[in-house]
Amino acid sequence: MTELELIINFHKNSERQGPGSENDTLKALEFINMPTNQELKVADIGCGSGGQTLSLAKNVNGKIIAVDLAPEFLTELDEKAQKLGLENKIVTLETSMDELPFKKGEFDLIWSEGAIYSIGFETGLKKWKDYLKVGGYLAVSDLTWITPSRPKELDDFWKTESPDVDTASNKIKQLESNGYTLVGYFYLSTDSWTNSYYKPMEDRFEAFLTRHDNSELAQKVVNDYKAEIALYLKFKEYYSYGFYIARKN
Repeated sequence: MTELELIINFHKNSERQGPGSENDTLKALEFINMPTNQELKVADIGCGSGGQTLSLAKNVNGKIIAVDLAPEFLTELDEKAQKLGLENKIVTLETSMDELPFKKGEFDLIWSEGAIYSIGFETGLKKWKDYLKVGGYLAVSDLTWITPSRPKELDDFWKTESPDVDTASNKIKQLESNGYTLVGYFYLSTDSWTNSYYKPMEDRFEAFLTRHDNSELAQKVVNDYKAEIALYLKFKEYYSYGFYIARKN
């Protein structure tokens, strides 16, 4: 297996592949004012195994197209939707963010939790805007500095891993300069990182290593995640995911 394949395997059968929680999803939804008496069309881009997709399906009157490049995650999401009786509200689509087959003005709402970094925050804002109706909403979470300055160790790490990490004020300026009006913003709590993401991750380390015979590459995957967790616990007051909710002008 390649390192990417191992990472996908590690995250199989997990609720989330990044920080977040159902409470965060529902909090972001509260900022969105759309009619409830008509069926909406929603895209969840970079959905992973669909923790937030299922929350949206339960709370939005409409159909959700859930997009991800990993078929393993989409299979999981299909199975979960079937068990919850939500299969008629969720359609999965295996494709890259760079090759979305959507039409101009197709969606009322575009959602993306912790995934827009894959193509870059501002790149995503520009590309996805075309798929939104005028007055439609964009809701994305992305790595965000929550202080104006930070230790060099932290700065160096995240500028390598997520080069467009920035302050909320700068990301909001990017939204506004690309034809959106911000309607809500908040950053994720420590609980959304530790209890919702890192603790379940730590619980899977041993079984993952056993499953892959403690291979060198599997050990690297685990060590990289352990380093990320240690970094967060050391510097959590400096960064989080910012959740940005905006309307297309």
